[in-house]
This record gives sequence, structure tokens and C-alpha cells, in this order.
Amino acid sequence: MSPSTRRPKNWLLAVAVSAALLGAAALVRIGPALALALALAVPGAEVWLTPLSPGVVVEEISLEADGRRLVADLYRPDAPRAGLLLVHGLSPAGRRHPELVRLARLLARQHQLVLVPHFDGLAAFQLSGREVADVRAALGALAQRTAAVGVVGLSFGAGPALLAAADVPQLRLAASFGGYADLRDVIRYLTTGAYEFGGRRYTRAPEEYNRWKLLALLVDFVRDARDRRLLQTLALRKLADPGADTRALEADLGRDGLAVRALVMNRREEVFGALLAALPVDARVAMDQLSPLAALPRIRGRLLIAHGSGDVSIPFTESLRLAEAGRANAVILETFEHTRAQAFWPTLGGRLRDGGRLLRLSDALVARLP
Repeated sequence: MSPSTRRPKNWLLAVAVSAALLGAAALVRIGPALALALALAVPGAEVWLTPLSPGVVVEEISLEADGRRLVADLYRPDAPRAGLLLVHGLSPAGRRHPELVRLARLLARQHQLVLVPHFDGLAAFQLSGREVADVRAALGALAQRTAAVGVVGLSFGAGPALLAAADVPQLRLAASFGGYADLRDVIRYLTTGAYEFGGRRYTRAPEEYNRWKLLALLVDFVRDARDRRLLQTLALRKLADPGADTRALEADLGRDGLAVRALVMNRREEVFGALLAALPVDARVAMDQLSPLAALPRIRGRLLIAHGSGDVSIPFTESLRLAEAGRANAVILETFEHTRAQAFWPTLGGRLRDGGRLLRLSDALVARLP
């Protein structure tokens, strides 16, 4: 949730006004949340807050998950009160993405022991299902270091995070920022630009580059080894150069590979259902297994859901759907895109409203976790 460097004074005003409305007594209680909200809203604000924050030591550790080795960064404050696991999204940088590193440091400065594993699949723009077991293993490792534990999933990492959270009854907090409820709805959005919730339908022009991210995401859902290899090569070439000529690769695809390609390249909402149904059975089963919507009622800890209304990767309606299933409230940030603030925003009123929302989110995230 690292915001843009544009318009910092207005963000500061937004958070400050929201804090003032809470009153002096409330400010004493939400001091840590206020510090976090200011730092998230105003890049560089942590410089002012550092003298009031604990020191943070970062060390690289190794975790075991179903016989696999997970490398992770552990952010240790002087006196941790609780532990938070951060699950990154689709990013080649993985645990070392600059915005994720900044978020981990900010949380650690608020007395959170923060664990950030590197998920190889997510770093390669893929979801295989192994991520759920990896998140469970990481939560177990964190629970050995501190009693109160929560998990925060970002973007496509929120799906595995919520699925794992449903299997850990002692979890105190499960949070999704810019996450998804049902992969099929996300695929419809990324390919056709259509999305809906509660009887309201929305459309926006799809971002063409996201098609190749989607193709990479679907590779592991294809059982045929040859098609899987060809699709992965195709996705990598297009991600590196969207204008690359891949016709020779596409001509070699078999039935399953062609079905996936047809879905990814489709732009017509009226044929989306038929193209989805034409996918291999294994692919459709994998989508169901990696969609956390049905798992929400099993989450025992507090559920925290937030989304940017201008998200071009995952529609904000996915968070509304998650909140409905989990009987929670979804915080929709009108000046945010995916997991960061928009460079340009329509009104000061929107920034002020988001300032209050960001303050409440920060309070829910750190002030009352133990």
C-alpha cells in the first residue's frame, strides 16, 4: 500500500484532519496507527517518525514447506508485540520489491515481527497451488516466534493467504489488499473489461499487457507438458516484448494450449463463458481450488479487506465479494489503484475520505493485533 510521491501535503492534511476528528483521547490509543498511516500516506514521513520508532534488524532465514526450501526476510523490532506474514503478489522482485520492503519496515517499526517469504511461483507470475502450503508453513514458523500471528496478502498473493488462513484456527488476523475472490471473475475482467457486483455492472478497457500476465498465471493449470512448455515460452516472450512475433509457437500448440490462448486473447464478454468451459477440466478445477471465496466463512481471526477503486489488475468488486462472504466490511479507497495511491486524484474530498479510511485500516492492522 505504498502511495505515490505526488501531492504529499494533501495526503498529510487528509490524515491529520481525520485524526483531529477522533479527539485527543482516541489519539493516545491510536498513536501507532496514526504513525503508520502518515508514513503510508506521505513517502518520507518515516524519517520524522524514526526517533519515535524501535530499531529494526533484517535477517535472511530459511523455512521448510513440504520438503521445499523457502527463503524469507525477517524484520525484527526491539520488542515485538505480534507477528505478521506478508505474501507478495505477482512480481519478479518477490520479497525484495521496494514497496513491499518499505511496508515491512513500517510495520516492524510498529512493534510487529514481520516475515516476508519469497514465493517462486508468484515471482514468475504463476499460481500452482503450492503457495497455499507455503503460506501455511510460514505461518507455523512465525507462530514459533510469537503468540499473536496474522497474515497480509497483497494482490494475487491474497488468494493463497486467505486459503491458508482458513486452515489456521489460531490466526488473529487475515488481511487482503487488492485481492481476488474468484479467479474466473478476474479472468473475465482482464480479458473483456467487464465486472459486476450486487446487480451493478461495470466496464473498462482492459490493459493489454495484463493478458500476458494472465497467460503466465494459467500455465501451471495445463496438464499437457508440451503445451505447458510452449505457453510458458510464449508468455515470457510477450512479457519481455509485447510486440514479439510468437506465431510459430502458437501454431505448435495442442488442444489444451489453444483453449487457454483463445481465452486469454478473447475480448468479447458474450463468448467468455463458452471459452472458459472449453478449458481443460484440470484448469477449471485449479481455478476453483485457488479461489478463496468459499474459504472465507472458515477464517476464525479478524478479517480485513481493502481495495483501490481504480484497480486495473483485479476489480474492486472482488473485495466486495470477499467481504460479503466473510461478513466483514470492505474498505474501498477511491484514490488508490491496485496497491498504491493514484498519481492524480479527482477531488480533495476523496483524499480526505481516504485519509480517514487509511487511518482506520492502520489501526485495525497493528494497534489491536495482540
